[in-house]
Amino acid sequence: MRAATALHVHPTNAEQARAWDGDEGAFWAANAEAFDRAVAGYHDKVLGAAAIERGDRVLDIGCGTGQISRDAARAARDGEALGVDLSGEMIAVAHRKAAEQGVANVRFQRSDVQIHPFQAASFDVAISRTGTMFFGDPAAAFANIGRALRPGGRLVLLVWQGPEANEWIRELIGALAVGRDLPVPPAGAPGPFAQADPQSAAAVLAAAGFAHVEHEGLEEPMWFGSDIAEAHRFVLGQLGWMLGDLDDDRRDQALENLRRTIAAHNTGDGVWYQSAAWLIRATRP
Repeated sequence: MRAATALHVHPTNAEQARAWDGDEGAFWAANAEAFDRAVAGYHDKVLGAAAIERGDRVLDIGCGTGQISRDAARAARDGEALGVDLSGEMIAVAHRKAAEQGVANVRFQRSDVQIHPFQAASFDVAISRTGTMFFGDPAAAFANIGRALRPGGRLVLLVWQGPEANEWIRELIGALAVGRDLPVPPAGAPGPFAQADPQSAAAVLAAAGFAHVEHEGLEEPMWFGSDIAEAHRFVLGQLGWMLGDLDDDRRDQALENLRRTIAAHNTGDGVWYQSAAWLIRATRP
């Protein structure tokens, strides 16, 4: 159930809060296992880069339904993990899954990381799996995260490379566009590819006080469904908004285009598209 209390966010994050604490977050919450499976190829690499020790205190930024938070807590068995997200429904799922799995040293909080009053130097490591690309003011957000880390604390982020390196977004958006030139967000605007440029991402982190910023390119197949029908439903749950301004003929064409690309990527062992991400490491001096 969606949390009843009001969510206090910075004005630059108001639009993201409406999405993630609204219908978009509700869809992610209802399909938590599918989203975790989609990016499963990256999961262990994020945790491995974080090098979590048994006594660590871990902050999971944009934790969603909490898979990374729970596994971080398991690694920090004498420490703890805190997952923070804008979505009340995803946080509710995260709480439920932690209870079901008996992970007692993890907490979840519905909050805006950009302005949340974390205790200074209270975490050893901050991690995020595709959760940091949506800040309205990235410099302020990462400065706040930096203050929450102890000196020598580690930051590990997984962010998407650009659309040109990600077959899934090119194919799926292209199928539903039906010849339209869709607006391209300004460089650095909140969205899946806001941290796709290594130089600008490194500059933001450096300005926020981080040092030793490193990018490692990763490529993994992404799962979208066990079969064509499941993938079709999963994709439309995320991108169905693209059909809203189409007439009946173009809508039918978009759906047929989508069916074709999904069928072309159906391996018989699931529907898979190629993806590419950056694994970013940095430290707080």
